[in-house]
Amino acid sequence: MDQVERAPDLARRLLAESIPRRWAHSQGVGRKAASVAHLAGDQASVLVASAWLHDVGYAPDLVVTGMHQLDGARYLRDVAKADDLVCRLVAHHSCAHIEARNRGLAEQLASEFPPVAELLSDAITYADMTTTPDGEPVEVEQRLAEILSRYGDGDLVAESIREASPLIIGSVQRVSALLAAG
Repeated sequence: MDQVERAPDLARRLLAESIPRRWAHSQGVGRKAASVAHLAGDQASVLVASAWLHDVGYAPDLVVTGMHQLDGARYLRDVAKADDLVCRLVAHHSCAHIEARNRGLAEQLASEFPPVAELLSDAITYADMTTTPDGEPVEVEQRLAEILSRYGDGDLVAESIREASPLIIGSVQRVSALLAAG
């Protein structure tokens, strides 16, 4: 069984019971990534698997640093033995380098999981940031506003997302332009 076939089951096992809304979001992100996977060429399966797994670091049993991208990537690398590129995409999705810096984890993130090429990084960010917490499609600006509202002013995640917003919007715009170009 390949990683795309295994990824939804692993995400379900880690998220469905403990945090069902996060599971709903992950399902939507997986579907969205599949809809743009053709842009990734021979790395399409890596993109789709990463999208399904991008938020497993929220699973209560996996939380170590409190940074879901890093915690999830470490679990995928160390326990699930996932593909290196999948781990790196999970570690860096949606401008995680900004949150890592704000948490004092930037060196750990960069040294353990080197950043990924722009197209794959843009594509997973697109899938994540155009999907609501309930797994439905949404415009990126609405998604960013929802995150800021959910976490509230002064929260580290909210401040990191606020700082990352122009980069996130840029990723979504680049993927949207590629899709429009056909």
